[in-house]
Amino acid sequence: MRDRLRPLVAGNWKMNGRGADLAEIAAIRAAVVAGRAGQAEILVCPPATLLMDVARLCAGSPVALGAQDCHPAEGGPHTGDISAEMLKDAGASYVIVGHSERRAEHGESDALVRAKAKAGLRAGLRVILCVGESEAERAAGAALERVAAQLEQSLPDRVSPHDLVIAYEPVWAIGTGLTPTPADVAEIHAFLRSRLAQYLPGSGCAVRILYGGSVKPANAAELLTIGDVDGTLVGGASLKAAEFMAIAGVYRGVKRPAQHA
Repeated sequence: MRDRLRPLVAGNWKMNGRGADLAEIAAIRAAVVAGRAGQAEILVCPPATLLMDVARLCAGSPVALGAQDCHPAEGGPHTGDISAEMLKDAGASYVIVGHSERRAEHGESDALVRAKAKAGLRAGLRVILCVGESEAERAAGAALERVAAQLEQSLPDRVSPHDLVIAYEPVWAIGTGLTPTPADVAEIHAFLRSRLAQYLPGSGCAVRILYGGSVKPANAAELLTIGDVDGTLVGGASLKAAEFMAIAGVYRGVKRPAQHA
């Protein structure tokens, strides 16, 4: 049986947040400093417009900063895009790639997601690689096949488990209020763990696998205590410090190793 990893509770603000909302970040910071996240690592991923403000606000605290996307190139004529190196310079230590909303709304292929993951690693960022099936794929019994293909085709070569996080987010559960059963989550996470063991021999057990998709305080304890679930990628509930920290509070009093911090 593998050692349990230090859990990661990450908030993806998506296209939400303005200057006035920095008060919620300040409240998250205060709660983490006060120990309300227990042994969990706390990460906030605001829109790019707030990255530098959040970096200043959280400087010297345990709260980590992440970005929601990056361009594969280090620089160049890519109007409106942001490179991983720019994100690093702005204070980010993580970057999300392959979120289903990017895959669907921007037509991002697995090859492009892989290129973005490689860019994040190149810049010294930790990469949160998202995978997840659609409602139609689950209904057709193809959920495992879909996440396996996304993982295999999006995963960079020779990546350290320290620099990689996998986020399983069933597309049909994101923002809908619907969640898979604990048995479904356990099945997918165990499957992903087995695949990681194949792709990263000797280190697949050291990669954190998050669950995301309509996670809220009411269901957090049930979902986040499942085997092979090493934390969560939270959407809407991360916009309010009280809700976000209530989710992180699942890990209060839980003693876990501090590696992969």
